[in-house]
Amino acid sequence: MRKFNILIVTFMVFSACVAQNKPLVTGKASQIDGGNAYFGSHFTDTDVLNSAKMLGNYEKMSTKDTVSSKFSALVTEVCKVKGCWMKLQLGKGKETMVRFKDYGFFVPKELVGKEVIVNGLAFVEEMNVKDQRHYARDAGKTEEEIAGITNMEKKYAFEADGVLIKE
Repeated sequence: MRKFNILIVTFMVFSACVAQNKPLVTGKASQIDGGNAYFGSHFTDTDVLNSAKMLGNYEKMSTKDTVSSKFSALVTEVCKVKGCWMKLQLGKGKETMVRFKDYGFFVPKELVGKEVIVNGLAFVEEMNVKDQRHYARDAGKTEEEIAGITNMEKKYAFEADGVLIKE
């Protein structure tokens, strides 16, 4: 009877995964369209803001604002552990931290220096010391650099539901 219960539970878990019909994408393009690689949701590459315009939008935002956006920018950093976040250059020494909706997909760790288009929600956040240190570890910072993080910081952030890498 015990083996039968284990079999039932296994079947139920498998059925739930199949029923979602949304596989976890881990660093592999979910769709390739005309040489362009999409990670996460597919979206059109029309009406895309450049990074300078996006910086202007961020500068007008408060910590309670959320703005649906689509913009292109240069990748400056990617999580070295799994590709579960990346940083994009906005200009004037500013950048935005991009995380992926529902942790549903990751991007290749080799994206540094490439231009991408992200689609999703832009917001400004107050990032606590614990989270800053976590991301610093993921980025491969030294223990000395991590220990130097001692204050909460205002950060430009972005939750992407899709990323497009143009080839």
